[in-house]
Amino acid sequence: MSVDEDEQESRGSRVGPVPQGEPEFRPYHHPAAGWGAAKSVTRFMAREGALPVDGPRAIMKMNHENTGFDCPGCAWPDDTKGLHLDICENGIKHVTWEMTRKRVGREFFAAHSVTELAGWTDYDLENEGRLTEPMVYDPASDHYVPITWKDAFELVGRTLRELDDPNRAAFYTSGRLGNEATFLYQLMARELGTNNLPDCSNMCHEASGRAMQASLGTGKGTVDLKDWESADALFIFGVNAASNAPRMLTALAEAYHRGARIVHVNPLVEAAATRTIIPHDFKDMATFHSTRTSTLNLQPRIGGDMALIRGMAKAILEQSATDPKALDQEFIERHTAGFDAYRAVCEATTWEEIETQSGLSRDDVLKAARVYGDADRSIISWCLGLTQHEHGVDTVREIVNLLLLRGNLGREGAGPSPVRGHSNVQGNRTCGIDHRPTEAFLDRLAEVCAIDPPRAHGLDTVGAIKAMNDGDVTVFVGMGGNFALAAPDTPYTFAALEKCELTVQVSTKLNRSHIVHGRRALILPCLGRTEKDHQRKGVQSTSVEDSMSMVHLSVGMKRPASSHLLSEPAIIAGMARAALPDSATPWEWYVEDYDRIRDTMAKALDGFEDFNRRVRLPLGFRIKQPARELVFLTPSGRAEFSDAPLPDVVPEPGTLALGTMRSHDQWNTTIYSDNDRYRGIKNLRTLVFMNRADMRERGIADMSPVDITSTAKDGSHRHLNGYLAVPYDIPRGCAAGYMPEMNVLCALVDYSTQSDQPIMKHVKVTIVPAAAA
Repeated sequence: MSVDEDEQESRGSRVGPVPQGEPEFRPYHHPAAGWGAAKSVTRFMAREGALPVDGPRAIMKMNHENTGFDCPGCAWPDDTKGLHLDICENGIKHVTWEMTRKRVGREFFAAHSVTELAGWTDYDLENEGRLTEPMVYDPASDHYVPITWKDAFELVGRTLRELDDPNRAAFYTSGRLGNEATFLYQLMARELGTNNLPDCSNMCHEASGRAMQASLGTGKGTVDLKDWESADALFIFGVNAASNAPRMLTALAEAYHRGARIVHVNPLVEAAATRTIIPHDFKDMATFHSTRTSTLNLQPRIGGDMALIRGMAKAILEQSATDPKALDQEFIERHTAGFDAYRAVCEATTWEEIETQSGLSRDDVLKAARVYGDADRSIISWCLGLTQHEHGVDTVREIVNLLLLRGNLGREGAGPSPVRGHSNVQGNRTCGIDHRPTEAFLDRLAEVCAIDPPRAHGLDTVGAIKAMNDGDVTVFVGMGGNFALAAPDTPYTFAALEKCELTVQVSTKLNRSHIVHGRRALILPCLGRTEKDHQRKGVQSTSVEDSMSMVHLSVGMKRPASSHLLSEPAIIAGMARAALPDSATPWEWYVEDYDRIRDTMAKALDGFEDFNRRVRLPLGFRIKQPARELVFLTPSGRAEFSDAPLPDVVPEPGTLALGTMRSHDQWNTTIYSDNDRYRGIKNLRTLVFMNRADMRERGIADMSPVDITSTAKDGSHRHLNGYLAVPYDIPRGCAAGYMPEMNVLCALVDYSTQSDQPIMKHVKVTIVPAAAA
């Protein structure tokens, strides 16, 4: 899977806007959120023309129970008290970006060829505004031209009908798709005869799901927001909350006020791990009063989290020799399996190995262990900093091991709590987007929907990219997102999409996935989360599931950006009817009234019984978690300890471990500016954060250009040249930079053998002063 290295720069590395000034780096010392967020939001809404009406109106409707729309940003739960102004800086930006008054219609596409647009930055593509009508690529003119919805559906349907094998199509899903559309989408794919359902989870939290399924018999966390409100200790691993789940700051501030201990574990001390001013706390805003959001910060080396957790467990086990209360022996005996093997592997792991692999001192590890041992109720939370590694599954299982030692499961204020990213990524998986469906799920789907779903596992994201490049998949359908930029190994992914016979992108805005396309290509514009969805039976609502298994309704508030937009369920139904003209599935009937879809989901999906009534309750309903009730759907019927060895994560001499991440002014692949306020960056994205000692060792001056080379598992190399080195508080041997620019460095062969996730948080690189021009 090697690529033409010289091609990587020529295919475009600029994602954000052209900088408006010289690059700057000034360390950030202010609280997270607060007035900095308020000023940033005000400037952003003014720039997008959302003042004085649309922006404030959206703020008053976002995340309001049953009458408002769910934020299309992160999946953090809505406040349990029905809080008004349960909002954040990035959520407001995300909504304002969607509500822009700018439009991209046939006149725009007539004026700009695809070849020309390929030279635009990704920021400039999205900044043109909302897509207004379906478009089809015309290879003769190299332009997108208008197409009717009927003809667009027929093109999709005819292409799918003519495939000699339904597995030559792949159906991708981003995390913004609502539950009802998700259910129809997977139903269409399976009625066609394929489980090729790659999704963004394959790149994000696949390791979490597989680990918890193996340990607890569930792929989800067991805690809810009320547990966060009663925990004695919170451990936050690999999470940049201030940018990626900003409403978590409220939970952290409240925890600090009640005396809980808060431990942040991250190679970088992010703004959320220092202090905050919550914007809806008007008194604190008026007095500039900040609240601490941590009581301890630990900075392991990249990939060293598992060693830290193993060290905490080892300390607890050593303490149990003299303190009978160190372990919950009754819980272990009644509810777990494999404890003796785990105790043995902890005893066999030396403190020297723990220190070497974690990059932390024994004293630091013991500090964290004491916080855990002194707390009656502990929650451990994590995000992609733990999952996008070769050993991601083992690390998450190690978290569960630690929780089991003290019975931190099945009771208030305790348990595992993964922080999901996009607003409905967990709901996508719950409602059937899974390339490895269980037999039980397929049996029930067959019974309820009267189809014969395929039983063979399908392709995930990495598998789909390889299959497209090999010519085995020739049709790619993307429901939302920006697959071309989100995926690893950018040139290889681009080449894969271009080899397709047909690519279909269901989108709200123009992005790179429309420019990098198959021989034939469709852009199908859909309604946004903020817009009213009018169907035959009236204005419709959709449902989403947050990262703590709460399901609630979302209702749009404003007129659609164009009269030619269709809802996602309507687009899916149109494609399905065209591809399956003799289908007995009532596609059109479903779209008339989404309650009908929910009635079918109630029969087909565990936990969705009485769906239409329960989803209209205040704050919706929570899907039951058997592990929460100490019911473990594992082979042993118990929670399973794991006993994996510690991985070797120490970089080889001369190399660094590089992790990719988002900037603050960014949501997934959408870039709002070239600034990263919380990390002190202005007018710069093509950078790499480095430890100052590593820079000195390599002869690299502050803010000087460097060349970065990654080495993949197969020995191939990838390059980024002329990036600026920023000295930063990061452990020696580690480096970090922004995705999607740095996705170029992550080879497709560099995926975890445990989860099949791209290893985007542990790329092996060398960094040297830039070669003279």
